[in-house]
Amino acid sequence: QVQLVESGGGSVQAGGSLRLSCVASGYSNSKYCMAWFRQVLGKEREGVAGIKTRDGTTLYADSVKGRFTISQDNAKSTLYLQMDSLKPEDTAKYYCAAARWDNLCYSHRWVIKAGYNYWGQGNQVTVSA
Repeated sequence: QVQLVESGGGSVQAGGSLRLSCVASGYSNSKYCMAWFRQVLGKEREGVAGIKTRDGTTLYADSVKGRFTISQDNAKSTLYLQMDSLKPEDTAKYYCAAARWDNLCYSHRWVIKAGYNYWGQGNQVTVSA
């Protein structure tokens, strides 16, 4: 059973940076589509960034392109989300997710929540003006 444990959330002022980490355990192979989603209370959970672990292909939501960077450290089984130039509208609970079908990480498919088999517990990020 895959388990995802996130860390690194917190509070920061607008323009600041934070890095989220997601440690994965229980993987059976190295071919997954992994992603970060975020959710504001009362709104839909939305995709932020995705990465195909097999070849490192990355995908981003338009709202975070150029500010956020998704990356992986295979040796540590860890997924990262580096968030720079943060804005108050980035405030949300951030979730790490993993899909066994790694071709989910393609075009606009990666934002489909139902495609992910495993989810982390979520980590709050708060950006003040």
